[in-house]
Amino acid sequence: MPKITIPLQGEVDQAEPLSVQEALARRLDPEAMSKVVAGRLDGRPVDLSLTLESDAVVEPVRAEEPLGLEILRHSTAHLLAHAVKRLFPKAQVTIGPVIEDGFYYDFHVESPFSMEDLPRIEAEMGKIVSEDIPIEREVMTRDEAARFFSERGESYKAEIIREIPAGEVISLYRQGDFQDLCRGPHVPSTGCLGNFKLMRVAGAYWRGDSRNVMLSRIYGTAWASPEALTQHLERIAEAEKRDHRRLAKLMNLFHFQEEAPGMVFWHEAGWVLYRTIEDYVRGQLAGAGYREVHTPLMLDRVLWERSGHADKFGTQMFAVAVDNREYAIKPMNCPAHVQIFNQGIRSYRELPLRLAEFGVCHRNEPSGTLHGLLRARSFVQDDAHIFCTPDQVESEATAFIRLLFHVYRDFGFSDIQIRLSTRPEQRVGSDEQWDRAEQALSQALQHENLAYSIQPGEGAFYGPKIEFSLRDTLGRVWQCGTLQLDYVLPERLGASFINAEGDKERVVMLHRAILGSLERFIGILLEHHAGVLPLWLAPVQVAVLTITGHEDEYARRATQTLEQAGFRVSLDLRNEKIGLKIREHSIQRVPYLAVIGPKEAAAGRLAVRRQNGTNLGDRSLESFVADLTGERNRRGQDVVED
Repeated sequence: MPKITIPLQGEVDQAEPLSVQEALARRLDPEAMSKVVAGRLDGRPVDLSLTLESDAVVEPVRAEEPLGLEILRHSTAHLLAHAVKRLFPKAQVTIGPVIEDGFYYDFHVESPFSMEDLPRIEAEMGKIVSEDIPIEREVMTRDEAARFFSERGESYKAEIIREIPAGEVISLYRQGDFQDLCRGPHVPSTGCLGNFKLMRVAGAYWRGDSRNVMLSRIYGTAWASPEALTQHLERIAEAEKRDHRRLAKLMNLFHFQEEAPGMVFWHEAGWVLYRTIEDYVRGQLAGAGYREVHTPLMLDRVLWERSGHADKFGTQMFAVAVDNREYAIKPMNCPAHVQIFNQGIRSYRELPLRLAEFGVCHRNEPSGTLHGLLRARSFVQDDAHIFCTPDQVESEATAFIRLLFHVYRDFGFSDIQIRLSTRPEQRVGSDEQWDRAEQALSQALQHENLAYSIQPGEGAFYGPKIEFSLRDTLGRVWQCGTLQLDYVLPERLGASFINAEGDKERVVMLHRAILGSLERFIGILLEHHAGVLPLWLAPVQVAVLTITGHEDEYARRATQTLEQAGFRVSLDLRNEKIGLKIREHSIQRVPYLAVIGPKEAAAGRLAVRRQNGTNLGDRSLESFVADLTGERNRRGQDVVED
C-alpha cells in the first residue's frame, strides 16, 4: 500500500487504497474535517475524492484559507450556473471565474438578467445546496468534450475546448444533471456551499471584444461561514455610504456628465481640495530637490511609437490629425520628460536630475469600466522621473521611499503594503544588469527596514519595480505609489550623459509616483475618511453659525480673524434654526462648527463642536485659533475620528 503522510499528524494506517478525504479523516477530528473542502497532494490542490495510488504527502485545505476560499467560490460559480440552467434551460454558459471576494458567471440568454431575477436564482441555488448533490470529476479527450457540449447546445464551451491543444486531458465536473468544463478542484458536494449572495448584474462582451455578442453577467460573493458573509455585506454597505461619488454630492465637490464621460467637473469646494493636495505635493517635491516642468498635451505619434507607448496603450490613446500629421494626446509623461533631458549635453555632474510634472493625461478607458474618480479618462499624475547614473539608483530609491512614507502619513495612511516585482522571462538587458537593478531596489527597502514581498517575474520587460499599496479603513488595498527602474526608454529615445571619463553613457531612468493620479487618490482619500477629511485638507475648515441676527457683527469679526489665520471659513448668517444649520454643515463634513448666540457674542467667545457632534464647549477665539493651527500643522497624523 502507498505510504501516506499528513504533516504534523503522522502516517496513515491503511490496508486498502484511500481517497484524500478518507486519509485526512483518519487523522483529523470530525469538527476539523468539516471545514476541509479540498486537499493538497505533494503541494498540488486536488479533490477530496482523488484516490491515492502512490506515496504522497497529503494536507487539508480549509474553507477559510485563501486557497480554500478560491475553491469555494469557484464551486459556487458552478452552483450559480446550475441554478440558471434549471430556471432558464435555453441559457448558454460561458465562463465563471473567481475574482476578489467572489465570482461571476457570463451567460448567453435571450433577455439580459436584471436585479429582479437574482432572488429567484439565489433561491434555486439554495435548493441545490439542500439537495447536497455530489460533485464528481470526469475526464474526456478534447474531441469528446467538444462533442459533448456541442450536442447540448453549449457552443461557447465547445469553442473554448477546440482552442485547447490536442492531446491535453479535459476535465469536467458533474453535479446531478449539470456539467461544466473545469480544471478543478471543487468542494465534494453542493451541500458545502451555503454562504453566498448574488450581488449585481452587468453586460460583458464575449472574450472582452466589443465586436462579439453581449453576454449577461451575474456577480456573487461566497464565504466560509455565515459570519464572514455577514461581515462582508456590512463592509459593502459601509463602502456604499463612503462612495466618493455620493460624498461629492453631499459636499458639493464635483460631478460627471455624459457630455464628457470619464472627465471631472470640479466645483469650488472640490477644486479647493484638489489644489490643496497639489500645492502640498509641490512643496514636498521642491524640498526633495525636484524641478517642476510642464510638457505639451499632444505629441506626434511617431514619438509614441519610438517610446513603445503606442503598442502598450493602442486604442486607449486619443488621437487627432492636423496638417497631415497624427498626434496622440499623452497617456503618460515619460517620453516628454526625456525630451527635456535631451536638450543639450548632460554631464555626470548634473545627475541626478529629478523632473516633476503635474501632467494632464488621457486614456480612452472602456465606458463600462469608468468609475468616478477611481477610473477616469482624464487625470493628472504626480509624475516624476529621476535621471541618474547606475551607482545613484539605490540612494535615489531610498530618498524616494522616505518621501513617499512621509506623504502617506500626512494623508492619514499608515498601513502600507510593499511588493518588489522582479525580472520576467521576456526581458531586455543582461542578467548582470538585472542583478544590479533588483539588488539596488531591495537594498533601498532593507535600508529603511521595510517588510516587502517578492512578485517573481512581474517586473516590466525593461526593469524591476516596487509597488506601494494603501490599506484603507475598510481593509481595501489600493495600489498607488510606484518606483520603476528603466534602462530601455533612455535607449530608445537616446538619453545619455558624459561620464567622469569623458565618455558617452546611457542614463538610468527611474519612473516614480506617490499618489498615482490626483483624481484617483482623492477618491480613495474621501472613502478612507468617509468625507471627514483631516483639518488641513477640508475644503471648508470652520463654519461660523449664528443663532439670531443680533450676533452678525461679532460673527463677521470672528470669521475675519479665522481667515487671517489662514483658515477656510463659511459664515452662515441665514435666518434659519440653529439645528438646521448644524445639520447641513455636518452633512457637508465641515470639521468644526463655531456657534454664536447672544451669550457668546456678548462675551467674545464661541460654542465649538466637531462635525461628529462632540461638544468642545465654550472657547475664546484666540485659543480656538491656536488649537486649529496646531492641528492643521500636524496634518493627517492627528486625525479626528468620526
